[in-house]
Amino acid sequence: MQDELRQKAQKALDKSASFGEEIDFNSFNAKEKVHLYLDNLVDLPDEEKKDMLIAGVDVSEKERTGTFIQEDNSVIHASALQDGLEVLNIGEALEKYDWLHDYYWNAVQIDADKYTAKVGLEGESGYFVRALPGVKAVYPVQACMFIGQEGLLQSVHNIIIAEEGSELHLITGCTTGRHVESGMHIGVSEIYVKKNAKLSFTMVHSWAEEVAVRPRTVTVVDDGGVFLSNYVCMRPARTVQMYPTTYLKGQGSVARYHSVLVGHPNTDLDVGSRVVLQGEGSRAEIIARSLTRGGRIVNRGHLVGEQEGVKGHLECRGLMLSPEGVIYAVPELEARVDGVELSHEAAVGKIDQEEIEYLMARGLSEDEATAMIVRGFLNVKVMGLPEELEAEVQKAIALSDESTL
Repeated sequence: MQDELRQKAQKALDKSASFGEEIDFNSFNAKEKVHLYLDNLVDLPDEEKKDMLIAGVDVSEKERTGTFIQEDNSVIHASALQDGLEVLNIGEALEKYDWLHDYYWNAVQIDADKYTAKVGLEGESGYFVRALPGVKAVYPVQACMFIGQEGLLQSVHNIIIAEEGSELHLITGCTTGRHVESGMHIGVSEIYVKKNAKLSFTMVHSWAEEVAVRPRTVTVVDDGGVFLSNYVCMRPARTVQMYPTTYLKGQGSVARYHSVLVGHPNTDLDVGSRVVLQGEGSRAEIIARSLTRGGRIVNRGHLVGEQEGVKGHLECRGLMLSPEGVIYAVPELEARVDGVELSHEAAVGKIDQEEIEYLMARGLSEDEATAMIVRGFLNVKVMGLPEELEAEVQKAIALSDESTL
């Protein structure tokens, strides 16, 4: 079976080369340093600890139930701190569990594009996070994808499983070392939410200005399952392209996507979410907040109703802080049967001058008034996170780029 997968991946790579796609893998560093495994995260260099904290990853592990850290393409730490949770290197997990191969390259197709194919051929690292049946995680599991080598291409393959009746919260911080200017990250994530389970998956991107980012994520939700996906990108990156998809296969299943994006000059963000409502009584919501300071943002949302009686809503709001910036809102509603209830609203504009003047009349400077309005616009309370996780995301936003606010 592995040979068959590799053949599919190679064909996809060969096909993509003929189309001259915009990112050339050969422009990234293939010679990487191997990093040693750390049993104790205190042994991490202080500089790296600070860089990871900006992305919401706290190496002190205070109020965490597990930690996974990958530096470049080396897994340097993986541990679970609560009974009933598993945090492993994906390679070790595949060796430990034969049944896991049924989930591996199942939700995401290895030949979906050149990026999944690249991971299929070379990505031997990444995390496996699992909550056993009925287990409720007390605090979030944290995972960090860290690029510390200039010009490196990092490939990861992740699998997350929330077993029946469990509750799991995962915060993933993706970042670069402060001396790194360029590189590439490709991440394949396959997520499974079983019957009556709940999973919140929060991703904070804090990359360097010349990093190319290509996440590829698919989630499958069973009966009564709830999947919450939150994405925060406040720092400059050269290009980010992602369109995670959730299949609500189960009866009464729910998916909610929330994103907060800031587009800096020379940054190209093409970010969207898709939910396919297949289960009876399934529900979906997609909410996006985009702010451009001169970058280009494409905000996509796609709801597909395949079962009578399903409901979905899509909301996209953009705020222009620079005349050089661009925001495209691309909402799509697709009903494949009668009796589907789907709706959307989209709005893009600039800060109302009257709002600024109102706050200035109450003693704020123009910059302070603008910052207050922006903070309100980017409010992550709409994400519906647990209190502890919301505090971590708020902290990450504050640390990511104070100049944005």
